[in-house]
Amino acid sequence: MATDELSSKLNRRLKIEEGGQDPVAVDGDHPNGSDEQEKPTTANADSELGAKLQRRGEMNDGVGEHQQRSMKVFNPYTEFKEFSRKQIKDMEKMFKQYDSEKDNFIDLMELKLMMEKLGAPQTHLGLKNMIKEVDEDLDGKLSFREFLLIFRKAAAGELAEDSGLHVLARLSEIDVSTEGVKGAKTFFEAKVQAINESNRFEAEIRQEQEEKKKEAEDRKQRQAAFKNLQSAFK
Repeated sequence: MATDELSSKLNRRLKIEEGGQDPVAVDGDHPNGSDEQEKPTTANADSELGAKLQRRGEMNDGVGEHQQRSMKVFNPYTEFKEFSRKQIKDMEKMFKQYDSEKDNFIDLMELKLMMEKLGAPQTHLGLKNMIKEVDEDLDGKLSFREFLLIFRKAAAGELAEDSGLHVLARLSEIDVSTEGVKGAKTFFEAKVQAINESNRFEAEIRQEQEEKKKEAEDRKQRQAAFKNLQSAFK
């Protein structure tokens, strides 16, 4: 019996290899029905992987989701060297004055209010064009750096006289008629002018420190005088 059974198994194996008989499920093998159930699962996995790869490609190309905002630290005094510290502080004061939401941005409505306060109201389209001209990250609002770009363009004569940004810079009462290193004719003149700019920057810092020191001394003297006045009535 064992020999007959072994012979029967060998015959089935030969027929399977020759294609004359469909394979028979044995222990540990999945039946045909199970294979058909696994095929859709594999197809779904491939589809999901393809979708993820497509989304990743779109993000790399800047399509679809917004790219993450750069974490680079912005220093206005080093990037906008053509302006003095006082000029930049005046611009910062003006920026914060109209940043009513205190989110470090000037949006369309805040820019609308600014232009109305300056006596040069703009249309909705005009306001959008003003932002668009310096909106480097395309977020539809002005950061402080983009706000400074307005005055850089104004000082360089890059703004049309009838543009809203030119009107803003002109009515802001911030004098930006300075010429930086770009105006030097030769390399030597540029180096000398760069040194002068550095010395001016240091002098402005010392002046600010001296003014703060003087204010502190004056405040101390007023407090001492007030105490003396109080003691005289005791």
